[in-house]
Amino acid sequence: MEDPAASLKRGEAIHPPKHETFDLLARTNTDPKGIVRAVDEYVVQPWGLYLARPTPGRAQFHYLESWLLPSLGLRATVFHYNPGHERDHDYYLDVGEYTPAQDIWRSEDHYLDIEVSTGSAARLADVDELLDAVRHGLLAAEVAERAVTRAVDAVDGLARNGYELQRWLTAYGMELHWRET
Repeated sequence: MEDPAASLKRGEAIHPPKHETFDLLARTNTDPKGIVRAVDEYVVQPWGLYLARPTPGRAQFHYLESWLLPSLGLRATVFHYNPGHERDHDYYLDVGEYTPAQDIWRSEDHYLDIEVSTGSAARLADVDELLDAVRHGLLAAEVAERAVTRAVDAVDGLARNGYELQRWLTAYGMELHWRET
């Protein structure tokens, strides 16, 4: 096993969990770098929060839509990619803590991501980042354990439902909608 200091010497940054704020009244989303972005649409459901917003300055994609799903510890996102930057997945799931409130929702990303290709696969990514964060004291072991459990539950649920995100979430009473582009 590699010494954690060795990865730091190679210049690989280990970052603390990323936090975002979703201000429903101001119709803004403050990203992990503190940049406040206008949100075109928020929709609150008893089980989650939908947001749609442009992504100015991003070469890879020009728009994103997300559903924050607190009970599952997931954020499901559809990226609207620019030509030449398309990816082979339909949905991108972030594992984390999503905290609802009347006017402002908050999130803390727990490193793990799942790329879902409808009908064929779910790929878990960034396990190394999660382990590095725990090793360097940036994330408590019990929080990491909860993140792994959530990721495993999601991959298992997706597999049992033919890698169909909506089919899996229907069992939880969650009906996601997405813009047509």
